[in-house]
Amino acid sequence: MNQPKWMSLLGLATRAGKVISGEELVIKEVRNSKAKLVLLSEDASANTMKKVTDKASFYKVPVRTVKDRYLLGQLIGKDARVTVAVLDKGFADKLISLLDES
Repeated sequence: MNQPKWMSLLGLATRAGKVISGEELVIKEVRNSKAKLVLLSEDASANTMKKVTDKASFYKVPVRTVKDRYLLGQLIGKDARVTVAVLDKGFADKLISLLDES
């Protein structure tokens, strides 16, 4: 099974230390304008989804959704994660273009 490019890239960004996860941390980095991209799992609670997307849109941080929390967690080498922020513009821009293609 060939992994989509964005998944490998997210793994790379994680190893480079450019990824944080967890709702509170993600929102904090969005507020500090450090988050360049927010990834949200489609199975996030409605409350979490609204909170994260509202905050991200207010601070003009792009948001993309991924299939589920287990995939998102697995890609960054952690347990299930509902939300992840990418803190590096280069990684974020590339991830956005790959996610928008798929």
